[in-house]
Amino acid sequence: MKRLVYFMGGVLVIIVMLGILSVKLSADTGKSTLKNQLTIYNWGDYIDDSLLKKFEKETGYKVNYVTFDSNEAMYTKIKQGGTTYDIAIPSEYMIDKMISENLLVKLDKKKLTGFDNIDKRFIHQSFDPENDYSIPYFWGTVGIVYNDKFVKQAPQHWDDLWSSDYRDNIMLVDGAREVIGMALNAQHDSLNSTDMGKLNLAYNHLKELTPNVKAIVADEIKQYMINNEAAAAVTFSGEAAEMVAENKHLHYMVPSEGSNLWFDNIVIPKTAKNYAAAYAFINFMLEPKNAAQNAEYVGYATPNVKAESLLPAKIRNDKQFYPDNQVIKNLEVYKNLGPDWLGIYNDLFLQFKMYRK
Repeated sequence: MKRLVYFMGGVLVIIVMLGILSVKLSADTGKSTLKNQLTIYNWGDYIDDSLLKKFEKETGYKVNYVTFDSNEAMYTKIKQGGTTYDIAIPSEYMIDKMISENLLVKLDKKKLTGFDNIDKRFIHQSFDPENDYSIPYFWGTVGIVYNDKFVKQAPQHWDDLWSSDYRDNIMLVDGAREVIGMALNAQHDSLNSTDMGKLNLAYNHLKELTPNVKAIVADEIKQYMINNEAAAAVTFSGEAAEMVAENKHLHYMVPSEGSNLWFDNIVIPKTAKNYAAAYAFINFMLEPKNAAQNAEYVGYATPNVKAESLLPAKIRNDKQFYPDNQVIKNLEVYKNLGPDWLGIYNDLFLQFKMYRK
């Protein structure tokens, strides 16, 4: 009996020791995984996959690439917490909101290399005046894609779209700020207006456009235009670049009276766990060769001056997507208008969509 007690006691000690060892190994493995992993939260198909593989090879970090389909979805996930994201790529107005809600990490600029490569026109923007929280990733505009098979005279202004020549032949991107902003700009008002009188005038002007609107769509707008299914579309420059590349009859322009200048920036969310990997990735993407490769793959404009100089001449000299200062000076960045005004913009846009029906 005593021998059995000793035997059982020995077994118990072994079980306890194995349990302790298992917990320790699990903890060490968790630390190792966390230490060697970088989780990126980005838009879908918004980076060249070969760059991620190159980053992994150069740094030893394993990339976990997670995608979102809207700034709002990204914001909600980060605000809720519980999921670790070391890097995120939000748009300018959302960066402003996330800064105000303490959802972003203030950058340690001593750890950055290559920030001087960023075009001075694209830093010190209103959403992050000192770039304390964000690094420009891509930039672009909102404008008009038109098809020369259907359009006799290229549009020059937003109001050209109100012409009866475009009856049932225009596609609009499904975005409240973009469509209401277009109507405001057509009236030579700011696309960040918080003047209810001007917003009502813009809305009434927009209603007059309804006979010309064939559809209000999201990502499908790209394929529709490539397939020659409309004379013109209001969309983002990056989407337009893909359309133009696929159909020689398509062209892109930004109305001279003004439009949106947008930015998607790299940030470190408060959910980040691997700061070393996050800074390594930022610095990797600031390298001109990598930024140029990414811009050529994605089709959006790079804010990296040295990277731009490495792009093929037909890309960097294309004024449709790399407009000069004369165009840029008339553009506005979306401001974070707050939930009340954003609600008004959304309501007006919804009313417009319902009015069309």
